[in-house]
Amino acid sequence: MESFIRWDTVVDLLLGIGLSAATGFRVFVPFLVLSAAAVLGHVDLPASFDWIETNQALIVLAVASLLEVTGYYIPWLDHMLDIVATPAAIFAGTLVTAAATSGMNPLLHWTLAIIAGGGTAGLTKGMGNLVRILSSSVSAGLSNPLVATIELAFAVLLTALAIVLPAATGILVIASLLITFQKIRRFLAKTPAQINPSEVETRPNNPEPIVPQS
Repeated sequence: MESFIRWDTVVDLLLGIGLSAATGFRVFVPFLVLSAAAVLGHVDLPASFDWIETNQALIVLAVASLLEVTGYYIPWLDHMLDIVATPAAIFAGTLVTAAATSGMNPLLHWTLAIIAGGGTAGLTKGMGNLVRILSSSVSAGLSNPLVATIELAFAVLLTALAIVLPAATGILVIASLLITFQKIRRFLAKTPAQINPSEVETRPNNPEPIVPQS
């Protein structure tokens, strides 16, 4: 229980949540930023993730990030990438949260990583996929590059903020997800109420005749 009440553990978890949200926008970009920060000495990662701190990892992650970012600017390929990137984002969110948190019981460690990290990345990625689908249906895909640019900006910004202000970023991500779900729930609740049954009987194209009551 001590790991639950220690402030540094909470900050590490919030750092993982912030980075997980970033992986929901782009899978490799948060790892690239983490690797660059670790190589430059700004982040001290657990020993099991020392591979991220190497120059070789930095180069590989840079190439992977470039390919991923470029792919989202190619019509129709962006939707195919979403199919592959969704489970990859959940895995990446789990991994990056596990990297951010350490010193816990292994069972608790990976449980939090899967629920908090993988869950946050999955939710963020799911909402991004929905926005891309709506963008494609409304603009025939013409606005998808703008959506891709905004997602990339969020990935970089969230990662940078998570490193500099981990607690504030994690709280911001949690609050944003809660507000978004609240708005979606209210929207879905109001949609059926927009249909007035009395209007159905008075429509001119109503196939059923209205029989006056005697």
